[in-house]
Amino acid sequence: MDSKILFREEVKLSSIQEKMIASGWGEEIILNTKTEKIIYESDGLKIAGFISYPNDQTKKYPSIIWCRGGIGNYGVIEDFYARGIFGQIASWGYVVFASNYRGNNTSSGRDEVGGADLNDVLNLIPLADEIECADNKIWGIEGWSRGGLMTYLTLTKTNIFKAAITSGGISFLDCSKEKRDQYLQFLFDLTSEKLSDLDYDEICKSRSVINFPEKICKTTNLLLIHGTNDDKVPYENSVELAKKLKELNYNCELKLIEGGDHFLKEQRDEVSKVRKDWFDRFLK
Repeated sequence: MDSKILFREEVKLSSIQEKMIASGWGEEIILNTKTEKIIYESDGLKIAGFISYPNDQTKKYPSIIWCRGGIGNYGVIEDFYARGIFGQIASWGYVVFASNYRGNNTSSGRDEVGGADLNDVLNLIPLADEIECADNKIWGIEGWSRGGLMTYLTLTKTNIFKAAITSGGISFLDCSKEKRDQYLQFLFDLTSEKLSDLDYDEICKSRSVINFPEKICKTTNLLLIHGTNDDKVPYENSVELAKKLKELNYNCELKLIEGGDHFLKEQRDEVSKVRKDWFDRFLK
């Protein structure tokens, strides 16, 4: 992996936005952390992302990669949410690295949802060498929705991560005929190529970790969180993967949130505590 930060600038919000962050995620985020938007190099492309870290620079903090959901422009993390989402993790005592992936209005290239764009996640790892307070030897990773898919696939490529969390993560893409139109749009809107049935099936299977759970790094401690009322990614995605990982003797825990939707908004405090406890348990 050969990557470097090309541009970095602190995220600046209005006073009203800062009050909203403090109300929604906690005042300590505004008081104790900084979030920067960055452009970094990945496979020769310019990729937009963020870093977030504690104000106290007197020590090193474990590093965490955060994988966003969505595709293309849908789900792109903007400054306000970056300040809240990543600032919260930084307030727990971590340095956060996040990518908006290639193929949207902030980054060059084409989004492939688990194809070559997986390198945009892996190429965040060398950036820790440029952040003085980041411990480049202690790593966690987290992904929500499509970010769960990216997390699972990343864990098949490296053994660097001691802890991983997915929330509403995609572990299998439904390749059945009745779901084909939905997933063709989801996966291949941004390409002009025509895919045959065989190509489509093979791509779906190769990006569905449920088909090869044994390739996930066995030294990574995994927490799978899923709402039982998730209408975007069925909670069976996490249930079935957790079952297979348990059979393979992985250290994997499944946390089903009763009544939780895809975004788990009503259970934000509960989910935040579970996430923090998991990272603290294995990264500190």
